[in-house]
Order: sequence, then C-alpha cells, then structure tokens
Amino acid sequence: MEQQKLPNTGVIIGLGIASILLCWCYGVLGLILSIVALVLAQNSKKAYIQNPENYLDYGSLKTGRVIAIIGLVLNVLFLLFMIYMISALGWDVIQSGDEELIRDRMEELLN
Repeated sequence: MEQQKLPNTGVIIGLGIASILLCWCYGVLGLILSIVALVLAQNSKKAYIQNPENYLDYGSLKTGRVIAIIGLVLNVLFLLFMIYMISALGWDVIQSGDEELIRDRMEELLN
C-alpha cells in the first residue's frame, strides 16, 4: 500500500499558528483554536499509531502539536492576566477607556 500524509496535519499547524496570533483576543478565541488543534492532533496520532507504515510526515504532526501547545499556554496566560486586571482595576474602569483613570488606579495598586 502506498504511504499517504496524515489527515489534518496542515489544519493542525494552521490552527496552532492562528491560536498564537489570536491570543490577544482576551485569550478566548485562541484558546478554542488551540484546543481544536490538539484534539485533531490526538486523532491523527491515533491513526498513525494503528498503522505507522501507511503514513508519512509524523514530524509535521508533532510540530503542529507543539505549536498548538505553545498557543494554549500563551492564551491561558493572557486570559489569567486579563482576569487579574479586571479584578484589580475593576470592570467599570477598564470599560471606560479613560487612560488617566486607569493610570491612577494602577498607581494606587502599586503604592
């Protein structure tokens, strides 16, 4: 039987890269994309483990999985940072968009 590429390898890499790029969207959108990439990577890994002689490019799958894990970590860290900022400054201050008010509130926290 002829060897073929693992399913969804390109999609996994693309979702992993997108999750890293979108971590600035409050950490939520990138978090979803990285989780989807990891689930797809797990399914592709199962297919490879069942029949390793049928598939090429297992290295690309591992690369996509690593990229998705990096995206997951960055998104979780940014989400935790946003939760901390909302709890420390207050939602009303952040939502107001008044830079001077935000600066004053941050100075109060640091002193």
